[in-house]
Amino acid sequence: MLLTRRNSLFDEFFNDPFFTDAYHNRQSLMKTDIEDNGNDYVIDIELPGYKKEEVQAELKEGYLTICADTVSENEVKDQKNYIRRERYSGSVKRSFYVGSGLKQEDIKASFENGILKLVVPKEAPKQIEENHYITIE
Repeated sequence: MLLTRRNSLFDEFFNDPFFTDAYHNRQSLMKTDIEDNGNDYVIDIELPGYKKEEVQAELKEGYLTICADTVSENEVKDQKNYIRRERYSGSVKRSFYVGSGLKQEDIKASFENGILKLVVPKEAPKQIEENHYITIE
């Protein structure tokens, strides 16, 4: 019975999501809240441990893609033999479809205290039509 219990504890340790689902761990680093405030969607993305310079937002073919890339300085300097490290170092990426009518300048972004805040209009702003007169000769 003791042997079974010991194996069970050992199995539980390696069944932890840290060991079994690396993709899920990366996704959980970009916890996202999307709020509808009437005219806009406000997207808050948690990026703990990332600096503003390491975060990039791109709008292409209607998809807003957020990428963040970091390398821990400790990885290079620290040669300890860790059993487990919970600080993520690497790239994370997430995409949202926001519509094909939007342009980069329509989306407002800020980064503060590890939170990327994006304000995305629900509809593309209407272009103000200017009068174009035809010259009569």
